[in-house]
Amino acid sequence: MLKLKEIVRSPQLVLAFGFGSGLVKIMPGTVGTVAAIPLYIILSKLNPLAYLLVLIAAVVIGIYVCGYAAEKLGVPDHGAIVWDEFAGYWVTMFMVPFAWEWILAGFFLFRFFDILKPWPISWLDKHVHGGVGIMVDDILAGWLAAGLLHLIIVFAS
Repeated sequence: MLKLKEIVRSPQLVLAFGFGSGLVKIMPGTVGTVAAIPLYIILSKLNPLAYLLVLIAAVVIGIYVCGYAAEKLGVPDHGAIVWDEFAGYWVTMFMVPFAWEWILAGFFLFRFFDILKPWPISWLDKHVHGGVGIMVDDILAGWLAAGLLHLIIVFAS
């Protein structure tokens, strides 16, 4: 593993490791998703087009920084790399009304799909590599979670 000094000197690694949230020893993906929530709260103030543009930028940047971190670590998808959780959670929350119950529901739904990796997420996780591979399964988990969350919101109204 890289030394903390190396990580904090690299903006790519700071992002890939979710501002340090991925460096925890237990459940770094879950901790990374929790760390994505305060940034989501800021993003939720944006209009949908601006949110979407930030989301696209987060995914594109994520492909680069996650690939960079995996290469530096010499591990295809090291657990400390959690930027994919940030982006996946933000996908989940796209166009969701701002309320704590939806923030928590989105968190649990995203973690459910990200951990269980139902098909086609599991296929992508095994067959797509590099930065794209690290990001794509979480983006798809976010889409599935978002679809289910939006259905819940519609039926709860």
